[in-house]
Amino acid sequence: MGHINLPPPRRGPPRPWALLDIAAFSLFAIVLLFLLLVLTPLGDPLVAGSSPSRDTIISALDSSASGSGRVSVDACPIEEVDYMPCEDPKRSSHFSREMNFYRERHCPVPGETPLCLVPPPKGYRIPVPWPDSLHKIWHDNMPYGKIAERKGHQGWMKQEGSYFIFPGGGTMFPDGAEQYIAKLAQYIPIKSGWIRTALDMGCGVASFGGYMLKENIITMSFAPRDSHKSQIQFALERGIPAFVAMLGTRRLPFSAHSFDLVHCSRCLIPFTAYNGTYLIEVNRLLRPGGYLVISGPPVQWSKQEKEWANLQKLAENLCYELITVDGNTAIWQKPREPLCRQFAEYFCPATNYDDSSEAWYYKLKSCVTQGTLTVEISLNNLPKWPQRLSKATTRIPLMQTGANVFEADTKRWVRRVAYYKNSLGVSLGTSHVRNVMDMNAFYGGFAAALINDPVWVMNVVPATKQLTLDVIYDRGLIGVYHDWCEAFSTYPRTYDLLHVSGINSLIRDSTSGNARCHLVDVLIEMDRILRPEGTVIIRDSHDVINKVTGIAHAIRWTSEVYENEPESNNDEKILVAKKTFWKLH
Repeated sequence: MGHINLPPPRRGPPRPWALLDIAAFSLFAIVLLFLLLVLTPLGDPLVAGSSPSRDTIISALDSSASGSGRVSVDACPIEEVDYMPCEDPKRSSHFSREMNFYRERHCPVPGETPLCLVPPPKGYRIPVPWPDSLHKIWHDNMPYGKIAERKGHQGWMKQEGSYFIFPGGGTMFPDGAEQYIAKLAQYIPIKSGWIRTALDMGCGVASFGGYMLKENIITMSFAPRDSHKSQIQFALERGIPAFVAMLGTRRLPFSAHSFDLVHCSRCLIPFTAYNGTYLIEVNRLLRPGGYLVISGPPVQWSKQEKEWANLQKLAENLCYELITVDGNTAIWQKPREPLCRQFAEYFCPATNYDDSSEAWYYKLKSCVTQGTLTVEISLNNLPKWPQRLSKATTRIPLMQTGANVFEADTKRWVRRVAYYKNSLGVSLGTSHVRNVMDMNAFYGGFAAALINDPVWVMNVVPATKQLTLDVIYDRGLIGVYHDWCEAFSTYPRTYDLLHVSGINSLIRDSTSGNARCHLVDVLIEMDRILRPEGTVIIRDSHDVINKVTGIAHAIRWTSEVYENEPESNNDEKILVAKKTFWKLH
């Protein structure tokens, strides 16, 4: 078969490129280049050229005694105004949802944490001072209105002009926390001085804790990170003690028998689930003779009759006395020592023994560790507040020697705090300082010396050191365990003053003496949680303070180095620094 003869194609002269063609090709090239830079290593040199890398920053800071003028740390992107390294939703989404494990702490290793400074949000201003902050805060400091929209009718908060207003209500007490606390006082000796430390689980915006302060009761309020509600962020902006935590698979970071009162107002914790694990954790935290208050589900709650019956039965088996059921509020008292036969059924076997005060990344148990000294530290055996503040507790190791150390530590910090105020110009005791943290608290002497100032102090006991947090709670102070090679569980800009004695010891391995992370990691974390114009006080050797001074310059702090107080016999120096109030342009 022959080929078919087709007519030749009709072709005109080549069409010149139209402007639209050139624009489309250019757009395609830009998109392709962007993908290559973002998705491949080709973009790394450009990124490294735009801002110093982690290795460059650390090398520059280490290369000279102070590092001053050698390098500066850049700002994080504006999208990271509320960055929390260990409660990052992107990281958390990869973990199991069983027992809410994914909502607990999941930290990047120190080398993965970005070395950048978290910026304040647009319109940020210096917070409203205490005590006005209990009732109002600046809207622009955390412009998130979902709680106001959803809970305004329950008295949580509402927006008025440039402020968020806090009427003091809650889901279970819409008429106000003061009225609710007065109701509890009918059954609990709130005004007696016996009750000093409280724990508020799933606290909302912490109005309960805020109004308990009027009764000389200091409340540690906690809730998990909630990206669209920011409950803990609001609480801290108000000047109320709070931090981010989730009761999931691990013990909460507190010592055993710390709280005189544990409170849950619609916290929705399934106390009897997983063989009673969560109520057993509450039992670990509650001081013998202390009180447990559960307000809301499942207490006499419709369609939760089985859960309510199970809760009552478990509390009874732990020897708790049911004081009252008033509407949807139930109040129990923990015995000073186990009195009932069935309690023994919950004891951990001897092969599963542990220190009940260990709580840093420690797995929850569904059995009770048999403790000692329970009667000695029970509610009515401790002195009333404020006498317990200066009383050496039976939980001090090696009691005879420990009591002497306790007394000397208490006197030492009275002298040091007076020196801070009178000679170093630190604004303690003024309206400029409300939220304070002691990053290496030991027995809480620094906090005890501030007891008459309008502040509250988060006492942090490093998890790698001697576990003295129980002594701090026996004194009537509050605090947590923490490892400073990780980020702290709080939002940015939540503390007015950070204090640390022996900062270099926070990063050293106690056995080998080797550094577990770099000082720059600790100081950048301090910058993250410090409010603009906030103050830092650091005590350490001359060499360490020189290194810290260089890092302070690199992260935009102004600083001054002082001699220590005349009464001290060591060679410590004291650095007083201030975080400058800068904004992204």
